[in-house]
Amino acid sequence: MGIWADSKGGGGNGGKNSWSFLTRRKRVDSAVESNSHGQLAKELTVPDLMAIGVGATIGAGVYVLVGTVAREHSGPALPLSFLVAGFAAALSALCYAELASRCPSAGSAYHYSYICVGEGVAWLIGWALILEYTIGGAAVARGITPNLAAIIGGAENLPSFLSWYTIPGTDIVLDPCSAIIIFIITGLLCTGIKESTVVQSVVTTVNICALIFVIIAGGYLGFKSGWVGYKLPTGYFPFGVDGMLAGSATVFFAFIGFDAVASTAEEVKNPQRDLPLGIGASLLLCCGLYMLVSVVIVGLVPYYAISADTPISSAFADNGMQWAAYVINAGAFTALCASLLGGILPQ
Repeated sequence: MGIWADSKGGGGNGGKNSWSFLTRRKRVDSAVESNSHGQLAKELTVPDLMAIGVGATIGAGVYVLVGTVAREHSGPALPLSFLVAGFAAALSALCYAELASRCPSAGSAYHYSYICVGEGVAWLIGWALILEYTIGGAAVARGITPNLAAIIGGAENLPSFLSWYTIPGTDIVLDPCSAIIIFIITGLLCTGIKESTVVQSVVTTVNICALIFVIIAGGYLGFKSGWVGYKLPTGYFPFGVDGMLAGSATVFFAFIGFDAVASTAEEVKNPQRDLPLGIGASLLLCCGLYMLVSVVIVGLVPYYAISADTPISSAFADNGMQWAAYVINAGAFTALCASLLGGILPQ
């Protein structure tokens, strides 16, 4: 209202004042001052931040991306693609770590932009973040029902009230199971950051254990079969270095999520010390797990024979370990739940 009042006032400064909000900036120390009077409980430590960061980052993407990227871009050089993407993500993580420790605010990138650029750009970034987390959360939730159905033996075993329902005469599909899980996670977050972080830690631990199982069991199968994926006549770079770098651009999306740690800055006990450690440790752990999983998968099966849809479970099935699909599906389900929790938390 004030903007329109200035513009209608007819004064020479009316137009100037109308648009002054676009470049209006906050002082850096305003975050610290507002924090001292804030009402958010400071409960989080480095392990809590790692659980949030790893849970939000390791979604179901790793269970799908390794197949698509290995077949179309990287081949056996897939671990190097993850390494290059991890290095690129680390550059962004360093910026987040510095800004989060200097401006410990729950506003994350919105607040950083408000301080560095101005309110107009911050407003755009704030809405972009809302859209990102909302649409991304919906996409993640959409994949929960198929993974839950795979765990219990098929969609026909789901209770009728949890099954997909198509609205007659339209292409709109309702997913009650995902909607219920969203409500449960939202209610959990409303109970408090400490309680939700405990659940996030448990779910993330299950997900990490599933990936460790893939690494250990896959390593055993690899040594048993002779790592056939690394003995191809096409060599380690069948698509060249350019293909490996193109794969890096694709798998970079597997690292998105660590920025959720920055949104908890106001609830961290010692943000100047713990936020950089939490962000850095989360990214390092995720990169290590991604690389080890990809080393195993491209070694078990020739890259051109890896399934694009279910690369990990198919690789184990091709080596006579069909039962491993249950462990992998459980890991994918918990990864989706942890990623959804990490996506709703910043909002």
